[in-house]
Amino acid sequence: MSNQNIASVAIVILNWNGLAFLKQFMPSVLASDYPNLQIIVADNASTDDSLLFVEKHFPTVSIIRLAENLGFAGGYNAALKQVESDYYILLNQDVEVSKTWIGPMVEMMENQAGIAACQPKLRAFHAKDKFEYAGGSGGMMDALGYTFCRGRIFDTTEKDSGQYDDNVPVFWASGAAMMIRAKLYHDFGGLETHFFAHMEEIDLCWRLKNAGYQIMAIPASVVYHVGGGSLPHGNPKKIYLNFRNSLFMFFRNMPAGKLLWFIPLRTLLDWLAALKALLEGRPKEFLAILHAQASIYFRPALWLRLRKKARKAVHSHQIDQRNQSAYFRGSVLWQYYMKSIKTFDKLQAKRFLP
Repeated sequence: MSNQNIASVAIVILNWNGLAFLKQFMPSVLASDYPNLQIIVADNASTDDSLLFVEKHFPTVSIIRLAENLGFAGGYNAALKQVESDYYILLNQDVEVSKTWIGPMVEMMENQAGIAACQPKLRAFHAKDKFEYAGGSGGMMDALGYTFCRGRIFDTTEKDSGQYDDNVPVFWASGAAMMIRAKLYHDFGGLETHFFAHMEEIDLCWRLKNAGYQIMAIPASVVYHVGGGSLPHGNPKKIYLNFRNSLFMFFRNMPAGKLLWFIPLRTLLDWLAALKALLEGRPKEFLAILHAQASIYFRPALWLRLRKKARKAVHSHQIDQRNQSAYFRGSVLWQYYMKSIKTFDKLQAKRFLP
């Protein structure tokens, strides 16, 4: 079979001052075994020698130069406007891939038109027998909007012993290594640039699910993620973006009726998290959470406009009723802290919507 008859895949690595990561991980990406593949580095106005290194050592890799740092969301949106392919793979610069990681994902997507996006299994690069925080073996969400993974609940990551090796619907696919149909990426407006970074991939997956599409985890595909490559865990800016973007994501994607009780409750929980940080001697984290709250509640016109934008995209491309699979009807916060349930397999399966 000629390459022209095989679905085309474009791996797009968004780079920002990632010289060390490109040196370390680009060889594994180039070794990917897939016959109709292009590899692209989209550069977010780096100030190091990233692009000089790529040009010299990896001449088959295409480069897209962005004039300024547009963040994760804006950078990908700008770059992918210039990329033609059946499928995009959004791949972080700090990811090592396995040789045959692309094939299982393409096969699943080609066989089921209702799947919009999928992810491989993410293991930790520095502890390769364990799941990685940013995606594990597929992302989930609970009734209070807290995200977790098969293989990771809050800060507890499990050892991978094959316990989550089945292909399953998930709520979200990790932006560290996400495959998505190119047409749907553009139809749904891509990643929302107001996020800048963090949770924008969950927002995109939620929009796709609201239009009836499915998101899948394909554990036969395996990658290894360093994590924290741009902003390390505990960084005040990262905390601000996570708390702000989570509220923003709820405003955009939840039914209006649910928002009436959900937002006040989630706001209270965020205040409690801020108070806990202050009492534990982390004043910068406390201030970051308060800043996140202010960014939402002092700009209602903006968030309402962006909610309308998200809903318009969903309604324009609806294929089925809202897909709620991989939604946990309980509270993972309660399960984790009050019942000491630290692993995904201990959560009651009957509490997940099918």
